[in-house]
Amino acid sequence: MENIEIKLLKFKEELLAFTIPRWEELPDIELYMDQVITFIEKHLCTLITGEGKKIITSSMINNYVKLGLIPKPIKRRYNKTHLAYLFAISILKNVFTIQEVKDGILFQANIDGEKMAYNNFCEEQENAIKILGQQIKSADIEEESKINLEVLIDKNNRAIKFATFSFASKIIGEKIICLQREFMERENKE
Repeated sequence: MENIEIKLLKFKEELLAFTIPRWEELPDIELYMDQVITFIEKHLCTLITGEGKKIITSSMINNYVKLGLIPKPIKRRYNKTHLAYLFAISILKNVFTIQEVKDGILFQANIDGEKMAYNNFCEEQENAIKILGQQIKSADIEEESKINLEVLIDKNNRAIKFATFSFASKIIGEKIICLQREFMERENKE
C-alpha cells in the first residue's frame, strides 16, 4: 500500500490539473437531472475526499430550486445557467451558509453578469486550488512556502478570492486528515 506522502503527492498532481468547465464549455443542450448530476460529479470528483460524500444529489438540486438559489428547470431540463449556478453552489456550500452563497452569487452576477461572474469564479477557484496545491511538498506543508496574499487585494473580486481560498484550504486539509485516518486504521489492523 502507498504511504501518505505518495498519496498526497498524487492528490497534489490532481489539484494542479483541476479545471472547472467555463461557460462556453457547458453543454449547449438542456440536460435532465441525472445528466446534470453526472456532469457536475465528473468535473468535481477530484474535490471529494471522504468516502460516501456526494457533491450533488437530486434532493439538493430540488432544494436549491425551492430556496431560489437556481431558476426552476424548464420542462424538467436544465441549461447553462443552471449548471453554472450548481457548480458554484456545489463548491461554495462547503464554506458558506446557503443564504451567504445565494447572496454572493446574486451580488457577483449583478455586477458582472452571469457568464462573466461564473467564468471569474471558475478562474479564481482553480487559481486558489493550484496555489495551495503547490504548497504540498510532502505529508507536511513546508514552512518556507508562503502564500502571496497580495493577490487577494483586488477590490472587485476580494470576496471571491477569499471564498475560493477557503474552499481550497478545506479540501486539502480534509484530504490530509482522510489519509492520516486511513494510515491509522491500517496501523491498528496490523
